[in-house]
Amino acid sequence: MAVMTALIFTIIGYLSGSLPFSIWLGRLAFGVDIRRVGADHNPGAANVFKVGGKRKWWVGMAAILADGLKGLIPVAIALYNFDVSGWGLVPVAVAPVAGHAFSIFLKFKGGKALATTFGIWTALTVWPGPLVLGFFFALFYIILTNNAWAAILGMLGLAGYLLLSHASPIFLAIWVLNFAIMLWKHRTELRQPVRLNTFSGRSRSQSSE
Repeated sequence: MAVMTALIFTIIGYLSGSLPFSIWLGRLAFGVDIRRVGADHNPGAANVFKVGGKRKWWVGMAAILADGLKGLIPVAIALYNFDVSGWGLVPVAVAPVAGHAFSIFLKFKGGKALATTFGIWTALTVWPGPLVLGFFFALFYIILTNNAWAAILGMLGLAGYLLLSHASPIFLAIWVLNFAIMLWKHRTELRQPVRLNTFSGRSRSQSSE
């Protein structure tokens, strides 16, 4: 029964993560396909912000919130309402990230899953995970020019927290799979060298959403 419950929530989590909210919000609010915006053609919240600009920044915030919730909700329900635990929690937690990155509704293409990553770690740890991840991502976003490296180094900061807090092997396994997906989705941008931001007004490299 426990295996079946984990399997059901893995499927639910994947389908939830696959929902392309940023594309839907872009069409609803601006009448455009956000995948046509920017060099990365990314179906994530970053391109919603690009289309909305300063006047409609709230649409981008709504996209980030939706992408976070589609990770948080299925994992939280599985964990707290159906007592999914042990190794069965690993695919349940990773499924929304995989769904966002390889959406069944977008021919297995998708975004880079940063907001959805925040969502699953909020469900798993309540506040420490997203707080640590947010701190390190913001830090590296400020000091580096490449958002992809900021996201990856932010994930490494989360790994450091998990190790220092003696997190369970289950949480470490979730982190490894989450990290692997993010590495794959950022692989093109990660070919660029790590550079410190000189605050000279140069444009940043593509975002990681």
